[in-house]
Amino acid sequence: MHTVTRTHEIACGHRVFGHESKCAHLHGHNYTIEFTCVGCGCLDGLGRVIDFGVIKERLCAWLEANWDHRMLLWEKDPLGPVLVYMDPKTVLVPFNPTAENMAQFLVETVGPEALRGTGVVLLGVTVWETSKCCATFELNR
Repeated sequence: MHTVTRTHEIACGHRVFGHESKCAHLHGHNYTIEFTCVGCGCLDGLGRVIDFGVIKERLCAWLEANWDHRMLLWEKDPLGPVLVYMDPKTVLVPFNPTAENMAQFLVETVGPEALRGTGVVLLGVTVWETSKCCATFELNR
């Protein structure tokens, strides 16, 4: 099986609601997101799973439009309504914005819609919060 991976970097703020330490506070990261895609088992006429530019146009562009230079807060976080009022570009998400949950959301929710019609599936996403810490979510193969 062939897979292809493209990375993209965004700057984004969040807080992990209920965290027992400093991540309970508003803070940000320069995230690196790795998108790993798999095709139908065959390569296209040029020998590719998918052109890297298509991943950029569909998945990296989604990150830019929706999460880059935004504050991500869980929709159940009591700070959410206050920050949305103060800055309408605050994004309320249906999960506590840990790297693990962000990766899962990208694979299960964003990927299928963004890659619709390409014959390619977003197999996995790795979210790097720092150069030392990351989380990965993959579909069952």
